[in-house]
Amino acid sequence: MIRSMTGYGKSQDIIDGREISVEIRSVNHRYYEFNSRIPRAYGYLEEKIKTLLHKNISRGKIEVSVMINNIENSDYSVQLNKQILSEYINALSEVSVNGIDTEKIGRFYPENDLSLSNIMRIPEIFTVVKKQDDEEKIWNAVKTVTEKSLEKFIYMRETEGESLKNDIIQRLNHILDMVNIIETLEPESVKMYRERLYNKLLEVLESSDINEQRIITETALFCDKVAVNEETVRLKSHINQIISLLDSEDIVGKKTDFIIQEMNREVNTIGSKSQSIDITRIVVDLKSEIEKIREQIQNIE
Repeated sequence: MIRSMTGYGKSQDIIDGREISVEIRSVNHRYYEFNSRIPRAYGYLEEKIKTLLHKNISRGKIEVSVMINNIENSDYSVQLNKQILSEYINALSEVSVNGIDTEKIGRFYPENDLSLSNIMRIPEIFTVVKKQDDEEKIWNAVKTVTEKSLEKFIYMRETEGESLKNDIIQRLNHILDMVNIIETLEPESVKMYRERLYNKLLEVLESSDINEQRIITETALFCDKVAVNEETVRLKSHINQIISLLDSEDIVGKKTDFIIQEMNREVNTIGSKSQSIDITRIVVDLKSEIEKIREQIQNIE
């Protein structure tokens, strides 16, 4: 199925106590380009997401945003430094044992006062430590949400791709109609040109001893060079090729773009060879339609 290179998909879920949100968007690009916004603590997810998406996306500038919030458990734990606390207790005991006047220092360290508020004042008594992530578990959770976002993203691409396909086929049919008109006009155009050329040669060479049959032969050979039937046949072939590609399951953007370039060359050749004003006018319309198709194809994956 034809896919547009423009797409968007977002999904969010709560898995294993984490709220996870993944947003995917893309715009046109010649190749596959990946950019992401992922919390630094989960940087290891970037390459995994890039690989996952690349298996399903061949072209486009892809931007992915990932948000992970721990809603049930904290990412950090507070640990008590029992060694330091023990040293402080020992020091306070030593103050009492050595008979130091605790009356004088009581307002700072009351004897046997080990309330929580006092413990909290002790430097380095508590240490904040980040919990070790289970990277595989987190990746599986993020992967689940990413796949849901990817499904929505691809659906949007395919929906827009179908619209592009219909528009392109409609324009190709219009081009085919114009090519058929050119084929109808072309024989009469060549005949009229042959007659004009023949009469002009007779006028120029009427005083010379030139064989009339030779003039007729040379005129016919020259007129064959201005005939455009070969170009119209190739144009029809290119149109059929594009329609076949649009109906295939392959990635067709680059192939179709190449065929459009070939169509443009054929039309330019018709314009340079034709001696008919009517055909010249049709050539202008053909170029316009081909350019519109080329712009649409730039959006196809």
